[in-house]
Amino acid sequence: MNTRFLLSMALGLTMPAASALTVTGMVQGSVTPQSRLGGFAVTPFGQPVQELVSAPLDSGSFQLDIPAAAPPARAQSVLTAQNVSWPGVIDPVQISGAAQTGELKFFVYRDQNGNARHDDNEALREVSLMVRKSALFVPWVSADATVSANKGYLVALGKGWNAFLVDVGRTVNVRPYPDGTVVLLSVGR
Repeated sequence: MNTRFLLSMALGLTMPAASALTVTGMVQGSVTPQSRLGGFAVTPFGQPVQELVSAPLDSGSFQLDIPAAAPPARAQSVLTAQNVSWPGVIDPVQISGAAQTGELKFFVYRDQNGNARHDDNEALREVSLMVRKSALFVPWVSADATVSANKGYLVALGKGWNAFLVDVGRTVNVRPYPDGTVVLLSVGR
């Protein structure tokens, strides 16, 4: 059988319900035993509020099935031009549509007690998930909205969690994160 067909079939069997988002990746570098990658709802200033999903990193790969549920209220804010501090956004910012917004950021931590979730005494290190030179960005909105900004930034957000690859250069290229695309997590040795 065709290897590409088998891979597509395997990915199709592991895909969660359409309302959820799955991020699959590989780890470049070595991690300490018991390391996990957590997706955290964060404040508008980037401080982690609550871990929504996590996966072990010991095998060199990971899969995060981001739940469809909204981030906690304390990690949400009104989507306005003044509070959009997303990757690649440069003033002037324009918002089309009224919505609440939240963001998922990624952190690596050592799960010292082996309970498969982050505890307050476990230090967090923010990391970027990349596809070549593009960073994965995962915002949530309560209703459909469009955000545009300087240097060609334009993103149409659908209600719920969204995933985009953002490449910042002379222009800002924002494109949807294609299902099945493998991201790379680089960690120090």
